[in-house]
Amino acid sequence: MPVIVAADGQQTQITIPSGSTVVEALQAAHVELSKLDRVEPPLYSKLSDGINVKVIRVVEELYTKEIHLPFEHQELKNEALPEGEKRLSQPGENGLSEITYRREIEDGIEVINEPIKTVIIKEAVPEVMMVGTNSSFTALNIPGKIAYLSAGNAWIMEVSTRNRFCAVSTGDLDGRIFTLSRNGTYLLFTRFTDEANQINNLWMADLSANPIRLIDLKIRNVVHYAEFSGDSSQVAYSTAEWREAAPGWQANNDLFTLDIAGENTSGLTEQTVGVNSGGVYGWWGTQYAWSPDQVQFLFAQPDAIGLIDEQSGSQTRLLSILPYQTNGDWAWVPGVAWSPDGQVVYTINHILSGGETNGESQQFDLLGIPLTGGSPISLVEDVGMFAYPVVSPVIRTANVYDDESGSNVEQDTFYVAYLQAIDPSVSERSAYWLTVMDRDGSNQKNLFPPQDTTGLEPQQVAWSPAGVGIGGNYAIAVIYNGNIWIVDAETSAAQQITGDGLTSRVDWR
Repeated sequence: MPVIVAADGQQTQITIPSGSTVVEALQAAHVELSKLDRVEPPLYSKLSDGINVKVIRVVEELYTKEIHLPFEHQELKNEALPEGEKRLSQPGENGLSEITYRREIEDGIEVINEPIKTVIIKEAVPEVMMVGTNSSFTALNIPGKIAYLSAGNAWIMEVSTRNRFCAVSTGDLDGRIFTLSRNGTYLLFTRFTDEANQINNLWMADLSANPIRLIDLKIRNVVHYAEFSGDSSQVAYSTAEWREAAPGWQANNDLFTLDIAGENTSGLTEQTVGVNSGGVYGWWGTQYAWSPDQVQFLFAQPDAIGLIDEQSGSQTRLLSILPYQTNGDWAWVPGVAWSPDGQVVYTINHILSGGETNGESQQFDLLGIPLTGGSPISLVEDVGMFAYPVVSPVIRTANVYDDESGSNVEQDTFYVAYLQAIDPSVSERSAYWLTVMDRDGSNQKNLFPPQDTTGLEPQQVAWSPAGVGIGGNYAIAVIYNGNIWIVDAETSAAQQITGDGLTSRVDWR
C-alpha cells in the first residue's frame, strides 16, 4: 500500500503492508519525532489506501522581556500650604518587571506567543504632590501639642492651630498606636512593614530634635496597646503573633516596659506579664492603662477588668464582665480610664437585659469603680459598647462636705468624657454623641455634634492639657467626618480646625 509521508518540507513515498499504523509508516520513511512534534493522523491510527501522513515540527521557546512600570501620580491635601499651591513631596520612580513568554512555532510559523510568568524586580514609587488646602478656619490658640494622623503621616499643631507641620512623612503609619508622651516630647506610633509574617513595627519620634528624629524601637506586632509612662521615661506595650486567618493575629496578652533615654533607647526591657490565654476571646487581645503613679496597670479583657502590680505582676480582678458575642472575627473589649488621682476606674460593663440570650445583650453601662473601698457604681445606663470614657485633667480643687468626717475636705474636680450611642439597642452599628459628665456621673450633657446631624464614629477623644482660648475652659479634640473639631466642655461651642477629611487619630498633650 503506497503512502506519502510529508516532513521537513519534503515528501517521501513509501510502500507498507495494508493495515499498518502511522508509527510504522514513519519508521519506514526513517522520520524521527521530537517530544513536541504533532502527526496527522494520530500515531496509532491505521492507514488505509489514499491517506497520507503529515509531520508538523513543533518548537517551543521561552524568553524574557524587561518592562518599565510607570509610576502613579498622587495628590495629598496639605493644610500647611496655601490654598491651591502645589509642592512635590516625593519624586516618582518607574518600576521594573521581568515577563517570561512562551512561544510555540509550527513548521517555522509562530502560532502561540503568551506571557506565563511576571516577576516584579522593582516596585514603582508614586509621585506625591502636596496640594495646599489651607482654609479659612479661625486660628485657635492651644496649650501643649495636638498630634494627628492624616493619610499615613503624623502632623503636629503647637501654640496655634495655624502653626502645624508634618512630623513623620513616611506615609505608612497604620494608626494602631498613635500617642504623645505626657510632656509632648515624643510621639509613639506603629508603621506597616514589608517583612513576611509581620504586622507592623513600633517607632518613636523625638519631637524636640531638629530635625525630628525617628527611632525604631525594634518591637514588632503591636496591635492594641502601647503608651508612655506619666514621666515620659518608659514605654509599655503588648504584642501579638501574625496569623494568616482573620483577624490577622493571635494576641500574646503580654506586657512589657522599655526604658527610653536621650539619644537612644537604653535597651532595658522588663516583662511584667508573660504570654497567656487572655481569658474568654483572648485571641483578640488585652487593653492596658498605666496608673498615674506608675505602680500598676489596669487590664481590660472581654470578660474582666483588673489591676496588675508593675513590679510583681500579680493580678487583682475588679469586675467580671459578661463577654459579648460578636458572632464575627473580632471581640469587644471595654474601654478603661483612670481618675487623675488614681482612686477611681471608669469603664463599661456589659450586663444581661430582658429578652436576650446570654452574651447577646445590648445593655452597656458606664461604671465608676472606687479603689479605696466600695462596690462598682453604675453612673450611666445604656451608653453603648463603644463609649470609651476619657478623664480630663484636674479642672480645679474645691472644698466639699464629707459625710463620713463631718467636715469640709479638698476634692479634685474633673470631668469624664464618653461617647453616648444614639441608638443603644444597636450600639455596634450606632453613631455616637460626645458627652461629658462630672466625676460622680452628674450633670450629663451631650456636647457634639448637634442632635439633628449625623453622629460620631466610635473613637477615643482627647482632652486639652489646660484651658483653651479666651474663656480658658477645658476642651476636647474629636474627629468628625475625617476632620478635627475642638469642643468646649463647658459651653459646647465647637470649632473645626482641619479640613482635609483624612484624619483618623488625634492626641493632645
